[in-house]
Amino acid sequence: MPVPTIPLRRWATPLVIGAFLLMAATGILMFFEIDSGLTVVVHQWFSWAFLIGAGAHVALNFRPFRHHLKSAWGKASVAIFAAVTIAALFSWGMVTGPQIKRPIELALVDAPVAALAAVTRNAPEAVIDRLAGRGIAAGGGDSIRDIALRSGVDENRLLAIVFFLD
Repeated sequence: MPVPTIPLRRWATPLVIGAFLLMAATGILMFFEIDSGLTVVVHQWFSWAFLIGAGAHVALNFRPFRHHLKSAWGKASVAIFAAVTIAALFSWGMVTGPQIKRPIELALVDAPVAALAAVTRNAPEAVIDRLAGRGIAAGGGDSIRDIALRSGVDENRLLAIVFFLD
């Protein structure tokens, strides 16, 4: 039995509208640093839905799209946003939170539990006991990466336990 197909026109624009609303809402929340829960993850992953919908929308409306790009406003818009995109690839001497987030995460994952205990102002034994209370064996010299590989528990979950967020 053939699988029914849904015409491009029927799903492209609704997908763009829905994804745009989601991206706008999560983007505003992130701008104001209200990024609790899955806000950032949803924003990042659903941006693909927005791109797919936008690509389909452009394909459906290619002639008008091409016409807009021939106008002065269309050319200026593409040039301005391309320039901003290229400029955004450089730090221009600024150090931003997103730039340092990944190195900090890697340092935490590779640091021994004893060092993480010191960062949380706790004795290593307290952190080890906290992990043990969740059935996770750890020693003061073990890194979160080592514990994750050995226990099968996600690194982020382990960090949450160490930092008393779980």
